[in-house]
Amino acid sequence: MLVVVVDLRHHGSRSAMVRVRRAVVLAAFGVPVLVGATGAAPSSARVTNGVGAGNEVVVVELGRNIDKVTSRFLSRALDDAADGGVELVVVRLDTPGGLVSATRDMVGDIFASRVPVVVYVAPEGSRAASAGTFVAASAGVAAMAPATNIGAASVVGGQGEDLPRTLRRKANEDAAALLRSIAERRGRNEAALEDAVFEARAYSAAQALELGIIDLVALDLDDLLTQLDGREIPVRGSTVTVNTDGALVRHVDFNWFEEILAFLSDPTVAFLLLSLGGLALVIEILNFGAVVPGVVGVVLLVLGFAGLGQLPFSWAGVAMIVVAFALFVAEAHAPGFGFFGIAGVAALVLGGLFLVGFFGSPDLPDSPRFRVNRAVIIGVGAVAGLMVGVLTWQLRRAATTPGYQSPYRSDAIVGQLGRVTRRLDPEGEVHVAGEFWGATLPAGETAEADESVRVTGSAGLTLHVERVDQREGQR
Repeated sequence: MLVVVVDLRHHGSRSAMVRVRRAVVLAAFGVPVLVGATGAAPSSARVTNGVGAGNEVVVVELGRNIDKVTSRFLSRALDDAADGGVELVVVRLDTPGGLVSATRDMVGDIFASRVPVVVYVAPEGSRAASAGTFVAASAGVAAMAPATNIGAASVVGGQGEDLPRTLRRKANEDAAALLRSIAERRGRNEAALEDAVFEARAYSAAQALELGIIDLVALDLDDLLTQLDGREIPVRGSTVTVNTDGALVRHVDFNWFEEILAFLSDPTVAFLLLSLGGLALVIEILNFGAVVPGVVGVVLLVLGFAGLGQLPFSWAGVAMIVVAFALFVAEAHAPGFGFFGIAGVAALVLGGLFLVGFFGSPDLPDSPRFRVNRAVIIGVGAVAGLMVGVLTWQLRRAATTPGYQSPYRSDAIVGQLGRVTRRLDPEGEVHVAGEFWGATLPAGETAEADESVRVTGSAGLTLHVERVDQREGQR
């Protein structure tokens, strides 16, 4: 007999350095990782304790908000448990809440599980708040450790704000109806669970046990398995007697693909990837043929949209970000007027605000995870504004200062005379308007160092030139 324990336990926040390292890795290898990923990616695992009787307890650790990645993980864990012939799945839960849609998926997966499911709110100090209440109540056996709590399941907006009165009533009625259905099927206290929605009530472990919200209180995992040994647990309309005596305990984490999705699905990370990817494409458009900015831009955009797809995002936010970079391109082709650039910065900031949670449907958490960090939006807007300011200044200087050519406009030096600094055969290097440029002559022509050439056109950072009469070049 085998026993699987799915542990939704809080991992804690990661340091900024870890997040930067992940971003670098994703930028370098993200596309191959996403293209090669499948649902069959293996989980990492470690054995901690236990001996003996052929039973196995697999602890799957997940201490996160309930979202699409969490739902995907639980579904995979339950399927793997059923396919492996395990006897029991224990979900060790610690969550502040999550999305309504993901919560419904997880509840459905637990009810449809082919193996018994126990939800255990642990360790001490953990919580099954908001959406976690639904997940815990749906289990065949619901358990809590001392000094944990459950409840506070009122529906709020995607950014944690109170909903308008009518919408709040409708959303809470919908959530309460789901909890009533769960309570009826599992034989739990309907009134107490409804109060968690309508009155935002939260309960300690002792209160939840006394009110019939949960089935038992366990000090730790060993105590839980001892109390579960020989217990009948409901599974798809019938009951199964489980045997957990002497079970081996093995921990299973997110697989590498789910870790990537969890990182990318942070709204702030998704916004940064979209912003940087769009900026890289703008650079490619303004310097067509540079290649590297275009490739980097596509990689970052793919990663950004992969993360965004796991979130309740708004197309209005995506549209504003696209408009922002279109305005930046327009600013580069305007003679330093500045209007398009300022409008682009404003559109980029609004895009970050609208991207996640602003127009979304009601959700169960009061969690800042489901919105883009406001400081990051301000920082990105400030950087974009600085770049627009530099570009506008360069273009205005090029338009008002005789003989000055902005380094941001290779097309502005068409017709200028230059000097060959590296032999053209037909490609080489020239010095024009105070800058060194890659250059090429028409096919079959050559020019030696120090000869004079005239710029006839440009392609990205490469100039097309022609030889000129030596006397003309000396004038």
